[in-house]
Amino acid sequence: MHFSHTPELWSAFPRLTAGVMHVRGLQAAPAFDDLVNAHTQSAQRRLDGNDGVPPHAPRPEGQWPEIQAWRRVYAEMGLQPTQVRCAAEALLRRLRQSGQLPKVNPLVDLCNAVSVRAAAPIAIFDCARVAWPLAVANARGDEEFLSFSGEVEHPAEAEVVFVDAAGRAHARKWAHRQSNFSAVSTSTESVLIVIEAFHEGASSTVANALAWLDEAFHRVPGCITTSRMLSASSPDFFGS
Repeated sequence: MHFSHTPELWSAFPRLTAGVMHVRGLQAAPAFDDLVNAHTQSAQRRLDGNDGVPPHAPRPEGQWPEIQAWRRVYAEMGLQPTQVRCAAEALLRRLRQSGQLPKVNPLVDLCNAVSVRAAAPIAIFDCARVAWPLAVANARGDEEFLSFSGEVEHPAEAEVVFVDAAGRAHARKWAHRQSNFSAVSTSTESVLIVIEAFHEGASSTVANALAWLDEAFHRVPGCITTSRMLSASSPDFFGS
């Protein structure tokens, strides 16, 4: 297993901070309801302005520095940042509007809850459904992306995608939307998790998110996690 961001992306977006985790032995993964609730409630308190940080008033996600940093990245890519949102912003917006996050399965629910608490998009891929290596790269335009509705799409040339050796795009517009090609399920045994951020203090944010995930997976008997932070000088992650 090999994951990386291309040198071109590190050069174009030097503020990128990324963390990666490989998780094995998930056959007996339970629900993480208490952790999901705790992380979600932490994000809700911040949205409500009840997290003890002045000013003590509602703070919509668009005002958060983590989300503003992602909006600047989308603007640099020529996208409308209030129309194409990173996954973390989309989840926070849903949480603010409905008071809850969607329920999918234990692994996705956990990652979504950590994502809203960290205000950083988290991608999770079923390792068995990826043709390694997997890279975050500018698209050629002939890659295939499978939507959850079953439609096959082709990203625009130079669009930032997660692409594997078979030319399948596992995420479009960087952290906007994942593909059904590598969606995790209750039968998933091994996953790759990628966390990305651009704001000041992103290193601490990503490290905390990795620690929260590690805490959860250590509850699973036989589960093994391996993680590391990536940088332009050390851009590669190799898993077993």
